[in-house]
Amino acid sequence: MVSPAEVGPAAGFPAADPDALPARRARHWDIRARLSSMLDDGEAFLAAHPFERGLWLVVSFGAGIVCWLALPLSVQWTATLLACGSAALISLLYVDEHRLPYIRLGIAGVAIMLAAGMATVWTKSALVGQPGIGRPMVTTVVGTVLDRREEPARERSRLLLLTRLPEFPDPVRVRVNLPKDEDRPFIVEGATLALRARLMPPAPPMLPGAYDFARKAWFDGIAATGTVMDDVRLVSPSGNATTLRKIQRALADHVRSRLAGSAGAIAAAFASGDRGAIAKADEDAMRDAGLTHLLSISGLHVSALVGAVYWIFARSLALVPWVALRIRVPIAAALAGALAGIAYTLITGAEVPTIRSCIGALLVLAALALGRDPLSLRMVAVGALVVMLFWPEAVFGPSFQMSFAAVIAIVAFHSAAPVRGFLAGERHGGLARLARNVLLLLATGLVIELALMPIGLFHFHRAGVYGSLANVIAIPLTTFVTMPLIGIALLLDLAGLGGPAWWLVETSLDLLLALAHFVADRPGAVTMLPPGDRWSYLVFVAGMLWLALWTGRVRLWGLLPAFAAALSMALTPTPDILVTGDGRHVAIAGEGAELLVLRAGRGDFIRENLLELAGMEGETRPLDEWRGARCGEDFCAASLMRGGRHFAILMARSRNDVDEMDIAAACERSDIVIADRRLPHTCRPKLLKADRAFLAMTGGLSIDLSRRRTRTVAETQGRQGWYRWSEPSATLSPQPRGTQAERRDMAPETRHRSMPTTAR
Repeated sequence: MVSPAEVGPAAGFPAADPDALPARRARHWDIRARLSSMLDDGEAFLAAHPFERGLWLVVSFGAGIVCWLALPLSVQWTATLLACGSAALISLLYVDEHRLPYIRLGIAGVAIMLAAGMATVWTKSALVGQPGIGRPMVTTVVGTVLDRREEPARERSRLLLLTRLPEFPDPVRVRVNLPKDEDRPFIVEGATLALRARLMPPAPPMLPGAYDFARKAWFDGIAATGTVMDDVRLVSPSGNATTLRKIQRALADHVRSRLAGSAGAIAAAFASGDRGAIAKADEDAMRDAGLTHLLSISGLHVSALVGAVYWIFARSLALVPWVALRIRVPIAAALAGALAGIAYTLITGAEVPTIRSCIGALLVLAALALGRDPLSLRMVAVGALVVMLFWPEAVFGPSFQMSFAAVIAIVAFHSAAPVRGFLAGERHGGLARLARNVLLLLATGLVIELALMPIGLFHFHRAGVYGSLANVIAIPLTTFVTMPLIGIALLLDLAGLGGPAWWLVETSLDLLLALAHFVADRPGAVTMLPPGDRWSYLVFVAGMLWLALWTGRVRLWGLLPAFAAALSMALTPTPDILVTGDGRHVAIAGEGAELLVLRAGRGDFIRENLLELAGMEGETRPLDEWRGARCGEDFCAASLMRGGRHFAILMARSRNDVDEMDIAAACERSDIVIADRRLPHTCRPKLLKADRAFLAMTGGLSIDLSRRRTRTVAETQGRQGWYRWSEPSATLSPQPRGTQAERRDMAPETRHRSMPTTAR
């Protein structure tokens, strides 16, 4: 038998250390003491700074929706749900509710709402998600018209059809553009048509940071988009039933019949939500002036209508003593306002932003009827929660983010102690009150603009600098002049007396357009930025929520991350090379005020997107007209000086047969090769070969030569269903001959092991 003393290094075991166990115990107790101290400090902080628990719970619900989008794989969604459930159970079972009540309920509440948000959007995606068709096709479509939208400014209409396609067992939705030349009187809602169309899968982002239509189509149930080519035939006519869309179209046509030109197009948008007739120049001017929110039916329009109806009914009923003594006037006025808001929402198309605005207006009316404060963050949180429960995908879009950011900024700003003190100060006559109100209006507009500008830059890569000043005039003009006049004119038209009112409407809209064009034409009116990092944007949103939802001086802590994130977004460098996912369109920035493009493209869509994603204003210039490029029939070669080094770029511009030896020699002299064709294996550039097969896996590319960084569309996409991943191939990766560090830096980052992680 071996004694304990004999067990040691000679026996193959480490020598026993009598001091090891007490030391480990001491470290264990030290960690527990530090953790306990941190929990106590957190509890003391929460107890010393009052906060609304419900607001943060709603924020946690939205964060769960964002987590579902940010995490690419279903196994990660499941792990997050399990982690949230475990955290909630541990906090409820093991955290002392007497010593740490805020910590206990806070962890449990946040974890539960985070999991609920993720489960909600995951369930919605599984129930309504519609995969797109596998490839482009030209086919005969036989389907029923679900919706028709007029777009006179683009000389087309947009049809939503319910049809059958060979890929899907059940009928699916298809959206097609109907050119004006192919339009027929029988093409209305409810009619069954047979037509020949070119269909495409819903388009993923063209480039990193571009608009993701495929995601929107997934939740809208759209399997394909396309254009009607010819041969539109009526299979069965539509019934004579009156639909909301017919009422909307008739209302828009009536308004445009009373007002011609741009004023009539904008008046029709205010009255019916139909923006299809607004001229592109006017729409661009409104956008650059920061007034584009006036063109879409949103909270401003719904609030103006509901508020006007509420005020008129309340005043009218109060003037009749017999009625005022027998009913509760606020409740009756709120009911009238609610009915008006719901009717306006339905007539204008019942889009998600309009429904969201209507829900907010109904909550405000409920608060007024109950004698509660209608403008509180609690009401905003309830409205946001209702929207996220039924339309969780709206959280991803700019409309939801900008509308709620504006409302939160207004309520938080007006609830701040300095502003309340300013409003409650002594009054010194009508002129002083007017000056105070104007100053407060300017300050409110500035706060809204500061809150919305980073959101606009992140989603649209451009923002109007003078929007706060323009809105000081435009919002009162629209709310208190234009919209009431449109309502009066429509009522007077019932008796054929609306002419003078329509003249006043035209005058007010001409003034609005003049303001938009004046502001948009000012030097520096538009700020352009290339797509920034998503984490910077999330940090900005988190900082602004902290600033808005806390009270007291502790809320100012949110300014630090918000300012740092905004600065990071503002300093985002312009990419040197942009490559679309099909490889056909290549743009080079940084060589003057113009964007150099390999192909001009048909129409303005490609040009505008390339300029926007390069963060540039101005025009494009063909690459073969630039003195730094040498272009032949099949290829263009360009030399770019970035970061103290010359980069040789080779770009294919045709699909003609070229000798493989010539291609190999050209690739050997190049750092980066870009082509919309599949290049042979012998093409081995020094850093990156982005040919057709490689781009099929990565999507569009954004290349920063100075920082040796490549961003791809694929790295922004997960396995939620709307993005079609390509399978890897042994011939996809080039054989670069640069240094190992350069190869690693220039390799596009991807999200999955099935995608190449290096440019071998």
